[in-house]
Amino acid sequence: MRLDRFLTSQNAATRREAKELCRAGLVRVNGEPVRDASMNIDPAADMVLLRGVPVEFKEHLYVMLNKPQGVICATEDGRHQTVLDLVPPELYRRGMAPAGRLDIDTEGFVLLTDDGDFAHRMLSPKHHVPKTYQAVLEHPISSEEIKVFCGGIVLSDGTKCLPAQCRIVQEGDNPLAEVVLYEGKYHQIKRMFEAVGNHVERLKRIKIGGLELDPNLLPGECREMLHKECGLILGSNLSQK
Repeated sequence: MRLDRFLTSQNAATRREAKELCRAGLVRVNGEPVRDASMNIDPAADMVLLRGVPVEFKEHLYVMLNKPQGVICATEDGRHQTVLDLVPPELYRRGMAPAGRLDIDTEGFVLLTDDGDFAHRMLSPKHHVPKTYQAVLEHPISSEEIKVFCGGIVLSDGTKCLPAQCRIVQEGDNPLAEVVLYEGKYHQIKRMFEAVGNHVERLKRIKIGGLELDPNLLPGECREMLHKECGLILGSNLSQK
């Protein structure tokens, strides 16, 4: 990989800045100053220092975002703020996109990455990666309705859903239910509750696979994920990837 491309891919500098930094003698490879930004390096083996600080090579970047309401899961949009608009420059990568979607009025865990293979495995129907949601409901849900969810509910248009887990989290004036899905149909949770005569007032995704949304992330905030956290999503250890 060219040195300037390496620095750009790691968000250390733009292509133009990389050339200027090399000319100024501020870039070293394996201890030696490099004046030519077009020099080829091995990102996995060579040590690159920028202003004396090591530039760690990361082939891909994985970001956990706590999506607020009113933001859409898209890479660009002319009318609404997108999830990528919330990513700070130091966490952004060319080719980054949301792995899956949440409705504009649904909040919670969205994973952003430039690793298309990981996103495909996470979203592939054959893997059935579970996604956990909390729904504030108009009416309390009964144990009989929960059994309907667990048996595979049929939506108003005749669509049969896979069996889903559902449990009561809170009763009273603001009934709260937790639902675990193993698929992702259009507006699925809202349509599932409509099928049993209920209405979702507010919806939040709190978990993907075995990884929970970081409780320290406020709506609109994000952070880089560790490879072991990615492994929790897929149920495997990505450090061996």
